[in-house]
Amino acid sequence: MSTTTTRKAAALLVALALGASACASDDPEESAETTETTEAAETTETTEAAETGTIVDVAVANGSFTTLVAAVQAADLVDTLSSEGPFTVFAPTDEAFAAALGDLGVSPEDLLADTELLTSILTYHVIAGEVLSTDLTDGMMAATVQGEEVTIDLSDGVKVNGANVIAADVDASNGVIHAIDYVLLPPSLGLGGDAMEDDAMEEEAGPTIVDVAATNGFTTLVAAVEAADLVETLSGDGPFTVFAPTDEAFATALEALGLTAEELLGNTELLTSVLTYHVVAGEVFSADLTDGLTAATVNGAEITFDLSDGAKVNEANITAADVGASNGVIHVIDAVLLPPAS
Repeated sequence: MSTTTTRKAAALLVALALGASACASDDPEESAETTETTEAAETTETTEAAETGTIVDVAVANGSFTTLVAAVQAADLVDTLSSEGPFTVFAPTDEAFAAALGDLGVSPEDLLADTELLTSILTYHVIAGEVLSTDLTDGMMAATVQGEEVTIDLSDGVKVNGANVIAADVDASNGVIHAIDYVLLPPSLGLGGDAMEDDAMEEEAGPTIVDVAATNGFTTLVAAVEAADLVETLSGDGPFTVFAPTDEAFATALEALGLTAEELLGNTELLTSVLTYHVVAGEVFSADLTDGLTAATVNGAEITFDLSDGAKVNEANITAADVGASNGVIHVIDAVLLPPAS
């Protein structure tokens, strides 16, 4: 369950409980307090939703979906995808659009000018309702707003038709985004379909876990991997599952430990122990997680998953799941995992 969905459920439960309390009481002051509390909860929820931004806002702010945003604007779908929804959007990255347009022999300008074709393709990436990664099952078929169905394949990672889901459960105020590495083409258009998508994706292996971390701003994590001489290992065949702390997560952990970044990077034994506690052998996708699941890390100690309120590994929140790499998968976390004392 996404964080926004959890907040909405909590706000609804609070409102229902307070409403029942007001009905049971004849005290005007108590009723007034109840109304104020309910309004405060609703205001908080509205503010949080506004801060998250709509699907269009999130796509614009991310910076990896400039072609998608331009296409949505050209097809006059901005108002639709900014409305209440909720929607589930499979969002091709700029690289995904470039690959698809190259395969089709179409320029971006040609695609943006063909409003009918553009609308058909874009609406084939949208599902009415909120479908999170935890809702997916192997072979599941879902009707798109365009009218035709997409198929989910969990046999080797997470795929929709032939496209890999490279980042799942990106939250928006009116739904959820799953980033994909190829443009989905409705079968009725006869433009190539899954076979073309698979061929395009198999042409090159793609970036490793270390490459993905380096290009996505995990500067402290990458520096730590280099200092611990683990670059070659995490660039190997694997596959691996890596729980990747952000730079902010490292800063918080270092402050709590009373260490500087230099001191941590200089302590190879401690650094290796901490880093290998963030790595699991094999690919563990968000759809594989269950509440209370434990997994052995390369460090040797186990980590535990908690799905009771969002998705957590130990005490760290998973803030972005299923980020694909050629040799495994990355889940972004907001705290550094510290192995238990031996």
